Amino acid sequence: MTSRASHILLVLAAFLTGLVIFLGVFMFATGNLGSGGSGAPGASAIGGPFQLIDQDGKPITDQDMKGKPFLVFFGFTHCPDVCPTTLFEVSELMRALGKDADRTAALFISVDPERDTPAKMKDYLSSFDPRVRGATGSRPAVEAAEKAYRVYAKKVPSDKVKDDYSMDHTALVYLMDKQGRFVAPFSLKRPPAEAAAELRKYL
Repeated sequence: MTSRASHILLVLAAFLTGLVIFLGVFMFATGNLGSGGSGAPGASAIGGPFQLIDQDGKPITDQDMKGKPFLVFFGFTHCPDVCPTTLFEVSELMRALGKDADRTAALFISVDPERDTPAKMKDYLSSFDPRVRGATGSRPAVEAAEKAYRVYAKKVPSDKVKDDYSMDHTALVYLMDKQGRFVAPFSLKRPPAEAAAELRKYL
């Protein structure tokens, strides 16, 4: 075998090794590794038990959400743009669903429980569709929910106002089926009627 052929084989072997490692890391991160061929990407890795408090001060758990397909979104009431925009889009989706909206649900979980009390959540959500339910709780309870959904959230101190801060957080909208199992990220960046047509598939 010539040195040139040997070099090509070494490069090819290195590429294939890197590809295998990349696919392994990707499958682990998305929850596909060891999913048993369920056909639901990340179903075993995203979602799970949580025990929080809704905007009316009542306990809310993952069990309360089952029975309907539902959307889950993490954010906070002091959010200047992404959170209110997403909640507006969810509200538009509910409007597009018409009578089918009562057969679905949406849950907005705060990543800032120190400021987002149930009363604060209730006042904030009054600007959006009434079917959007809020959830907050103790810091450990919120962190347990973040962990279940693989959500990243971190305080970012303000460089303008002393003791003020914002929250850097995952902005995905999660689509869960009637059994509370993760289906896929749900895109709201499209016409509400189109998003409603997709959600109806899971009713």
